Amino acid sequence: MVRRVIWTERAQKERIAIFDYWNKRNKSFIFSRKLNELISESLILISKHPLIGKRTDKENVRVKVLRDYLIIYELTESDLVVLSIWDCRQKPEDLKRIMR
Repeated sequence: MVRRVIWTERAQKERIAIFDYWNKRNKSFIFSRKLNELISESLILISKHPLIGKRTDKENVRVKVLRDYLIIYELTESDLVVLSIWDCRQKPEDLKRIMR
């Protein structure tokens, strides 16, 4: 069953921040567009195969690796809730706050 993808406010802000960073760093939107396409393709795959991500300590929460990012999502009966788009180059301690 294909699940509906729902973005949390946190995940939306993180995604925008990631794109803003790459736009400023590269002085171009090209990489951000490619990264956005990769994220979209990954979410389509996850929505079709929700158990593809690695389990976490939290029930119904899984993690899918996408290059230098983690897509952290929660499964409900009908939805896939994107909790965070985590840049793995950040401090690991900050990830613990998300996973609480």
